[in-house]
Amino acid sequence: QLQLVESGGGLVQPGGSLRLSCAASGFTLGVYAIGWFRQAPGKEREGVSCVSGPDGSTEYSDSVKGRFTISRDIAKNTVYLQMNSLRPEDTAVYYCAETKSVFGRCLLAPKSPAYWGQGTQVTVSS
Repeated sequence: QLQLVESGGGLVQPGGSLRLSCAASGFTLGVYAIGWFRQAPGKEREGVSCVSGPDGSTEYSDSVKGRFTISRDIAKNTVYLQMNSLRPEDTAVYYCAETKSVFGRCLLAPKSPAYWGQGTQVTVSS
């Protein structure tokens, strides 16, 4: 079981920025595909972005493409999600988890079984 802990959420005005962190323990990030997911009240959890294990290639959902950037620091064993131009509809609890992958490329779907941590709350409001 991969141990992942999210942090960095908060309250921000529309148009603002936040950087989320996903700290991994017990394994080396470069081997696994890791993604960010979010769940808003009353909605299903959705995939936001992921970074592939072998080559670090990335994927984004259409709703965040061009605004969010995923990255990883292998030395710090941490995956980041830089969120810019935030909108009220980005309000959700954000989680990180291992994702499925095909031919080495990550998919915006959690690997089953998925282990979800506490997540970190992001609220975009004026």
